[in-house]
Amino acid sequence: MTDLTTRPSSEDGLSPDAAARRERGDAQRAKLLRRQRISSIGKHALLILLGLLMLYPVLWMVASSLRPNGYIFDNPGLVLDTFEASNYTNGWNALAQPFGSYLANSAIVVVGSIIGNLLTCSLAAYGFARLRFRFKRFAFAAMLLTMMLPIHVLIIPQYVIYAQLDWINTYLPLIVPKFLATDAFFIFLMVQFIRGIPRELDEAARIDGAGHLRIFVQIMLPLMTPALATTAIFTFIWTWNDFFGQLIFVTDPDKYTSSVALRSFVDTQSQSDYGALFAMSVVTLLPVFLAFLFGQRFLLRGIATTGGK
Repeated sequence: MTDLTTRPSSEDGLSPDAAARRERGDAQRAKLLRRQRISSIGKHALLILLGLLMLYPVLWMVASSLRPNGYIFDNPGLVLDTFEASNYTNGWNALAQPFGSYLANSAIVVVGSIIGNLLTCSLAAYGFARLRFRFKRFAFAAMLLTMMLPIHVLIIPQYVIYAQLDWINTYLPLIVPKFLATDAFFIFLMVQFIRGIPRELDEAARIDGAGHLRIFVQIMLPLMTPALATTAIFTFIWTWNDFFGQLIFVTDPDKYTSSVALRSFVDTQSQSDYGALFAMSVVTLLPVFLAFLFGQRFLLRGIATTGGK
C-alpha cells in the first residue's frame, strides 16, 4: 500500500524546499568564507607592511654596512649598487683593540648580571610570595615604587657610593647590584608566577620535613623555568644594549663594552667612519637577535603564564 503522506523528495532524501534552503545556506556560508578569507589576507598584508616599515631602519643599517662611506647617505633604498664587505674588516680592527675584545667585555657584564638576577630576584620573589613577616606589604609596595624611579635620579648617589668604594672603571658597579635584587620588575614577575603555584606542594614538602631552602631549590625552581628564562632573556637584552650606565662607570677604553665602543666610530672633530660603524652595529645586534630568536618560546610562555592560576 502506498503511503499517502509521502512527498516528492530530492535525490538525497530532502524535500525540494529543504534542498533549496540548504543550497541557500551553503551559498551564504561560502560567501561568508570568502569574506573571511579576503579579510584575513588584508589583515596579513597590512601587518606585513607595518612590519617592513618597522624593520626598515634595521634593514637600511644592514644595507649601509655594505656600502662605501660616500654612498651611505645618498641612497635611502635597500638595493645594493655596490658591495663593500671591507667595512666589517675595517670596523673590526679600527679601534685600539679588535672589536671582539669589546664583545667579550659585554659578555662578562651580561653573564654576571644574568646570574645575579636569577639568584637574588628568585629568592626575593619566594620570600614575598611564600613567607610571612612584618611589614611585608609595605616592603613589597616600596619595591614596586622603585620601578618608577628613573635612572637619572639614582645615577649620582650611585656614582658617589661607587667612587668611595673605588669601583669606578671596573665592572663591579654593573654586576654587584644584580646580586642585591635591585631589579624590581623581575621580582614582581616571579612573585606573580609563584603565586600561581599551588600551596599544596609546599605543604606536602613540609610534611616530609623540608625547609624553605629545600622547597625553593627542589620544588619552586623547576616549576619557575618559564619565569627564569624570561628574566634571563630580558636581562641579556637590556644589559647588552645598555649604554648610559656603562658609559658612566667604565672610563678605560680597553674595558669598553660593545655599546660604548660603537661611540668611538663617531668623531665630531674629524670624518666619521659610518660604514665601519654600521658594520659593527650589525655585529653587536646579532647576539640580541639570536637570543630573542631561540628564547622566544620561553619568553612568550613565561609572560603568558605569569599570574595564572
